[in-house]
Amino acid sequence: MCTSTSTPATFPSFASYVRARGPVLLRAARSLSANPNDAEDLLQTALTKTYVAWERIEDHRALDGYVRRALINTRTSQWRKRKVEEFACDELPEPDPVPAPDPAELQGLRDAMWRAIMRLPPRQRAMVVLRYYEDLSEAQTAEVMEVSIGTVKSAVSRALAKLREDPELAGLGLSRVAA
Repeated sequence: MCTSTSTPATFPSFASYVRARGPVLLRAARSLSANPNDAEDLLQTALTKTYVAWERIEDHRALDGYVRRALINTRTSQWRKRKVEEFACDELPEPDPVPAPDPAELQGLRDAMWRAIMRLPPRQRAMVVLRYYEDLSEAQTAEVMEVSIGTVKSAVSRALAKLREDPELAGLGLSRVAA
């Protein structure tokens, strides 16, 4: 049996009880929840239930036990209501296998993309190749091209706009090249 080191006291009001016993009750709530914010919410809920029942509680020396029981019951209710997102089943759901793309079709797409890139002005072409084929950052591309980062951004943006409008890519269903 757990006993308190202090003598049981009678509290004239709910507010005086919360002021006097709040820190102790918060420690009890923190023992039920790993997250301090959740513990505070848990305590607030338990204190709300205590406030509603304040007039019905005959022995105010047993208030700590009442609030602790409210803490435990509230935490148990929260735990039971939690959303279960995973459940056991006999068979694991596997996605349908995606068929491998036809290598000849992929090569045709690459060739069409390269022809469209070759139709770009030389400076835009160089920046697109450095950014997307060589995978350089905007800063690295600017350094290689000896231009500002803003120039790289605007030139690449204009180049991608031209690629989106390219009739050959549109005919292949590639009118929406990734920006």
